[in-house]
This record gives sequence, C-alpha cells and structure tokens, in this order.
Amino acid sequence: MTELTPQARLDRLRSSIDNIDAALIHMLAERFRCTQEVGVLKAEHAMPASDPDRETRQIARLRSLAEDAHLDPEFAEKWFNFVVAEVIQHHTEIAADR
Repeated sequence: MTELTPQARLDRLRSSIDNIDAALIHMLAERFRCTQEVGVLKAEHAMPASDPDRETRQIARLRSLAEDAHLDPEFAEKWFNFVVAEVIQHHTEIAADR
C-alpha cells in the first residue's frame, strides 16, 4: 500500500471539511425553518421573542455536549449566542408583521 503524499492527504482532509461544511449549512437551514415556525407560533399567541430560561438551559446543555465532544465549550456558547440573536431578530420581525 502506497502512502499518500502530503498534498494528497491535504486534499482528502479538505474534501472532508467541505462535506462537513455543506452538512452544517443544511442543518442550520433546517434549524432556522423550525425556529421560523416557533416565531409564528409565538407571534400568534403574543409570546415574547426570547426565552431567557430556555436559553440558559440550552447553553448548559450545549457546553456539556461540547465537553463530551472535545470541543471548546466557550466556542459552543458563542456559536449558540450568535444563532439565538439571529433567531430573536427573526421572531421580533415576525411579531411586528402580524
């Protein structure tokens, strides 16, 4: 069996990264489809755009998952906060349109 050249290894790793990036984008799109439905439901029932108690629980859950996966929990929390800020903006816009 022939060992791969460094360039071939790099190309293989980059291909895997590209596939993972594509999967992440599709998963984020699905997540936002779900949160859009949540936004409509909240708007229809005059519920607040944000839920600080749920966000706190989710941060703790994601930090634990990150630790288990050997991912920096701070990074996981930053990612979550970034996504939630966008979701809250969407929910606020949906409520304003009703």
